[in-house]
Amino acid sequence: MPRTVDHAQRRAMIAEGLVRLAAREGLHSVTMRAVAAEAGVSLRLVQYYFETKAALLHATLLHLEEASHARWRERLAALPGPVPARRFVEALLAEALPTDERSRAFHLVWTSYAVLAMTEPDLAAQPFVAGPRRLERQLAATLREAAGELPEGADPAAEAARLLALAHGLGTSVLVGQRTGDSAEAVLRYHVDRLFTRAEPA
Repeated sequence: MPRTVDHAQRRAMIAEGLVRLAAREGLHSVTMRAVAAEAGVSLRLVQYYFETKAALLHATLLHLEEASHARWRERLAALPGPVPARRFVEALLAEALPTDERSRAFHLVWTSYAVLAMTEPDLAAQPFVAGPRRLERQLAATLREAAGELPEGADPAAEAARLLALAHGLGTSVLVGQRTGDSAEAVLRYHVDRLFTRAEPA
């Protein structure tokens, strides 16, 4: 009987090779051949699944994004239900900070990708901002549903954009060593406290 090939597993294995390589040596060092060596597979196999370096990089971003969503769902599952809007927002923002190896890799790869995309048309053509846009819409929808807990006149869409911009900026400050993950989380809590001014005490 021919062996059944798990294509999703192979793609994930290659993506993980890129993550390790980029986290260790920087995204600028990534080549198809280097990723193949890191993942322990042939260059031909990498090229079979990913025709271009841009496609490989984008697939890796999606892989990391899915893993981040899984960790976020785990955070929510650990909370006693039903989950209040404030706790939902806090869990989402906490996952946006590079406080462990996996989240650090995600931030490092995504930030490096964004910088490279400014000068490489093939990378810019990939829809790598789709994930952050989905996240912002999800956060805005949560704040809209919790409008009664927010200050009067608060704009849920604008507040969602503000919180995510803050989280991304804090994430960069953690990456470069300007502050610790704990201090970044404290800054986020400070702003969440001032957003949920009419929420019931936790």
